Amino acid sequence: MGSKSDVELMANKLAQVRARLKAAQDRQKSYADKRRRPIEFNVGDRVLLKVSPWKGLIRFRKRGKLSPRYIGPFKILARIGKVAYRLELPDELSSIHPTFHVSHLRKCLADETPHVLYDEIEVDDKLHYVEEPVAILDRDEKRLRNKVVKMVKVQWKHRKGSEATWETEEEMRICYPQLFET
Repeated sequence: MGSKSDVELMANKLAQVRARLKAAQDRQKSYADKRRRPIEFNVGDRVLLKVSPWKGLIRFRKRGKLSPRYIGPFKILARIGKVAYRLELPDELSSIHPTFHVSHLRKCLADETPHVLYDEIEVDDKLHYVEEPVAILDRDEKRLRNKVVKMVKVQWKHRKGSEATWETEEEMRICYPQLFET
């Protein structure tokens, strides 16, 4: 049946598996730690809160989609644990829980406000806001293999002129027909 050597062999294999698993975990931890940066704030610091734009249309290019948006600045009232902070939110944002993970915060370095002010936009409970187009700045045609896609350069409300984005004319006509009435 089972001999003493079989038990020792299984124990050795188990020890070898545990050692290799530990080595793999340590290797993955070192990779993760290279990219990780400690983010810490002090009570009283002013921070910006990250919000997500939501527009109901798919971007043709990712450049505008990946640009982050922040509202604030807000004062830090307390540190909650190692990675969360409680913010002093205004009454307009009272429906949002005031505690946020550090990944949603950015230190406010400037005195001027190049970010979107919270009283200029309506933010829902999930920190999303609706972007509205203001004007069409330019038109272009993108030639693909079998068809031509008409593009329009759109200036969005709450964005600077340099942050205008190229969108498909078809999607803009469906979502925002009022832009094409004039």
